Amino acid sequence: MHPCSVGTAAAGPPLILERTIPLENVRGRVDHMAIDRVGGRLFVAELGNDSVDVVDLQTGKVSQRINGLKEPQGAAYLADRDVIVVANGGDGSVRFLRAGDLSSLGTAALGNDADNVRIDPSSGHVLVGYGDGGLAILDQVTHSKLEGMRLAGHPESFQVDAKTDRVFANVPDAGQIAVVDLKSRRQVATWKTPGLAANFPMALDSTGKQLAVVFRSPAKLALLDAATGAVTASLDTCGDADDVFFDGKRDRIYASCGDGAIDVVQRSPNGLELVERVATSSGARTSLFVPELDRLFVAVRAGWFASEAAILVFRPSP
Repeated sequence: MHPCSVGTAAAGPPLILERTIPLENVRGRVDHMAIDRVGGRLFVAELGNDSVDVVDLQTGKVSQRINGLKEPQGAAYLADRDVIVVANGGDGSVRFLRAGDLSSLGTAALGNDADNVRIDPSSGHVLVGYGDGGLAILDQVTHSKLEGMRLAGHPESFQVDAKTDRVFANVPDAGQIAVVDLKSRRQVATWKTPGLAANFPMALDSTGKQLAVVFRSPAKLALLDAATGAVTASLDTCGDADDVFFDGKRDRIYASCGDGAIDVVQRSPNGLELVERVATSSGARTSLFVPELDRLFVAVRAGWFASEAAILVFRPSP
């Protein structure tokens, strides 16, 4: 591990707040998001409100709401089927809904704490982290659980590498990053990061060669070699991070943090450099970067003093 410099801000702001989309009548914490790029819809899991909002990005307004959920945490969109997938922490269910009219198509019961959702681009299967140590494989057609893989603790963010059929999963309670082979359905490697704990957000770059993992204790971004798990660079970050993304166009990394900031980090052959710490709002720790739209969406939770929940839409620059 080698130290990385902290530089001065660029000549212009690296993120420009383009607009703020209010989420009316939403209380509590807002969790993860998913995107329908073609239809211009953003799906927002509102954990504290037991709902998912469908945001029309053209009008900048909520067009639909799914109520009656149980602490929705993760969301995904199946473009080929126009289906929303919602993972619920409160009852462990994974619900499949038709995006057009929000009608129910089926439910998979995982027991408890269904969390992050990813789509395996090779098989089309839906992968969901859940419980005290499980990664479920769901069929997107039958909505049934095909198989489950055991982990040493509850998985937080995880990423799928379609080129190698591997899953990289943060397992903070066990102090590890688990590497799972999707063909054999078993964990094939366990990576430890001495001195770094509480690894929640994770991103895989477009080459499949680098992982970005943000730790909360201490607050630090680390780059790992995706083949070996070796930490190749690290940098102090804002606190309480919950999402991180690569911006391949600009060789940047965006980390969103609950202490009210987004860290904009530049990648270079010399390591990592903090470009700017962009202020957001306390508790705004989840985000979604969509390279095809060149936009970063940041979820602001409803505050204690009647402040509204909202989505901040940032445009990267230049």
